[in-house]
Amino acid sequence: MHPATPRRVVALLGPTASGKTELAIRLADQFDVSLISVDSAMIYRGMDIGTAKPSIDTLQKYPHALVNILEPEIDYSVGDFVSAADEAVETAFERGQIPLLVGGTMLYLRAFREGIAELPARNPEFRESLRLKAEEHGVSKLHADLQQIDPQMAARIHPNNYPRIERALEVCTVSGVPMSKLLRDRTGVPATERLRCQYCEYSLLHVPREELHRRIAARVSAMLEARFADEVRDLMARPNLSANAMSMRAVGYRQLWRYLESNPEGPVDTSTAESIVAATRQLARRQLTWLRSWRNLSVHHELVDQDPLTALAASIRAFVS
Repeated sequence: MHPATPRRVVALLGPTASGKTELAIRLADQFDVSLISVDSAMIYRGMDIGTAKPSIDTLQKYPHALVNILEPEIDYSVGDFVSAADEAVETAFERGQIPLLVGGTMLYLRAFREGIAELPARNPEFRESLRLKAEEHGVSKLHADLQQIDPQMAARIHPNNYPRIERALEVCTVSGVPMSKLLRDRTGVPATERLRCQYCEYSLLHVPREELHRRIAARVSAMLEARFADEVRDLMARPNLSANAMSMRAVGYRQLWRYLESNPEGPVDTSTAESIVAATRQLARRQLTWLRSWRNLSVHHELVDQDPLTALAASIRAFVS
């Protein structure tokens, strides 16, 4: 490790369309940072338009760790992310850089910050049987099953959140113990201990709701004009990729896949475009709920100024000095 580099990690978070990537790039022009993506969809190759992934030219000039690391057929867990993010942070320290985590997948970020409990490994056979059951009876039936065996965990998971329902049922079945009990009994190791570092995070809350909605609508429109539907058609043509894959549950991809199954060649209709906008707004609301629930953490700082770069740069400069 570079002897003069303090072990300090910075995270920049915010709802979709809040300007995280643009701000991170502006920070990279001021600081020697190593950008690390905290995005559960940007990890996949071939998912560029619908994830608002930085352009190839941008990624060449401002490399982001954990972008384009997997094919979309491969599932990726929270534990996988924490391991990969830890490795990227250590690499940044070795290079004498400041690790700057940037993204909006709050579950990933919380797991990185707080650590995760050690849970049973994934069971491919069980997952396949569960997916078949979901196709036959619907995800709501699986959520009802979870309510029977682990009501506390079921209360924390939205009835349509298949990945989390799947994992909770898997843990209960493999271990014979409710996941909620395992999470209570097995605490994770926080990043400050795992990485022997100081940690500080900032959330972008400077964009008013009406402006955020306008940006989301404009972004979806631009994605569709950029041939987002063709990107999804290419993904649908992959022989081992299905609508049940974790990657295809991403906002926009899920709605377009469903539409294109019955309209393979036609243009995207207004109703489908509006459903993508609505789902993206719901995502932004969930992200904001996560961020606001963290406001009492000593490591968490809210950025509400209309141009947060100056305040953020000053704060980071003080933190890493």
